[in-house]
Amino acid sequence: MKIQQEVSLFQAIVDLPLGKVGVRTEAGQIAELCYLPPHFDAKAPQDAVAEIAAHQLQRYCENPDYVFDLPLRTVGTPFQQRVWAAIASIPRGSMRTYGELASHLGSVPRAVGQACGANWFPVVIPCHRVTAATGLGGFSRSDDPNGYLLGIKRWLLAHEGSSEYAWQQTTLL
Repeated sequence: MKIQQEVSLFQAIVDLPLGKVGVRTEAGQIAELCYLPPHFDAKAPQDAVAEIAAHQLQRYCENPDYVFDLPLRTVGTPFQQRVWAAIASIPRGSMRTYGELASHLGSVPRAVGQACGANWFPVVIPCHRVTAATGLGGFSRSDDPNGYLLGIKRWLLAHEGSSEYAWQQTTLL
């Protein structure tokens, strides 16, 4: 797919301190939020819902306690929705492991990890708060330790007060 075609999928591309976030809307709802590689250019919101999302994403970057209130499209399997609800209940500044969530949900860590990777609304459903038992783990279906996606996870955790990743927020800005 050509870059121009990819850009046209989004009603906004928001340039945030954490990186670029694509906002896709459908029928007055947020259909997807997507972390984009650094080479994407910002794109002004093309509709009212994208504008609201862009504003709320910026507010979150200013204040990690900001509470999102976005019209999210209902997506995912019942299991994914259970995982996402559990993730949404993790307090800011806290982390849980895939294993801890799996135990809470009566599942296994791999299934929880797959549900995290299938999250359509990262940041709003804070899957960055879920880590491996032995470290950071993956993020948005990537485990490249030097890639932009894990850089975003580190930034988000530091932004929310995780002292373990605080030094990385300053190096990523």
